[in-house]
Amino acid sequence: MKIAVIGAGAWGTALANTFAKKGIETGLWARDSKLAAEINQSGVNKEYLPECQLDRRLVCDSNPEKIMSGADIFMIVIPSQFIRSNLKNFKHLFPEKPVVVCASKGIELNTGAPMSQVISDSLAGLSPRYAHLSGPSFAFELSAEMPTTVVLGCEDENLGKNLQEVFSTNYFRVYSNPDFRGVEIGGAIKNIMAIATGIADGLNFGHNTRAALITRGLAEMQRLGVAMGANPATFMGLSGMGDLVLTCTGDLSRNRQVGLKLGKGIKLSEILKMRKVAEGVKTTESVHELAKKMGVDMPLTEQIYRILYEDKDPVKAVLDLMSRELKQE
Repeated sequence: MKIAVIGAGAWGTALANTFAKKGIETGLWARDSKLAAEINQSGVNKEYLPECQLDRRLVCDSNPEKIMSGADIFMIVIPSQFIRSNLKNFKHLFPEKPVVVCASKGIELNTGAPMSQVISDSLAGLSPRYAHLSGPSFAFELSAEMPTTVVLGCEDENLGKNLQEVFSTNYFRVYSNPDFRGVEIGGAIKNIMAIATGIADGLNFGHNTRAALITRGLAEMQRLGVAMGANPATFMGLSGMGDLVLTCTGDLSRNRQVGLKLGKGIKLSEILKMRKVAEGVKTTESVHELAKKMGVDMPLTEQIYRILYEDKDPVKAVLDLMSRELKQE
């Protein structure tokens, strides 16, 4: 068994380290050759996961061929907006019918495509066998072996069961769900809501506001997911409610941190100078366009879009939400 983890950010590194500690041959692809060399030399990803001493059996390389050659499972953990371009460059390194597990969360700009569609398009002709890994999981906490549970969305239930057994450890519990579309949509939308709750907390609006945003954010997540063919029950699970609660309340969330800074009056252009990617910023733009195209009502997403891309005053955005036409829940 060999797993190739493509993407050496915090989450990719934490997952690769988990598999390596389990004794699975694991390779980690890093775009930056200096980062790869540093990881191999020091056993620490100082850029993205500095708190974690990595298993010495984990091999990192910037040459994708060395990492992907002979792999049985390909795990994609690249920021969502860069998956298509990277996979097109790496396509010749994949075998026929590769097992591809996506652990990235987002909706592609311009196309409105979920990650399953991006990967299917990018690996056209190879008939990839797809699964999506998502759920309430901070990289630091997984790397510290704190009990973590996630869900694997996979239409092929036999494949899903096999992957579930491969990935699970005594501190990393993986559930399965055939509704891969619901799993990937939940993981994407929750980042938008984390920005929203961060803004509210930055404005010192209190727990009432935060609870309302999480609850109504779940409604928007479910509404869009069902329109895209997902099972509504999926959003009550780990990749929906679970991930939403974690990301909206935990200060390790990069998306929540973006919102907190916006709520305190810091401009987005300054916030985006942070080295680490907050997927929710781009996802807000792509989901805003997708919701309009599909005719799905997403008022929270609409207001977060206006704050991010039209410089709308966050206080005005909240007032506009609160003064909308009254309706049934």
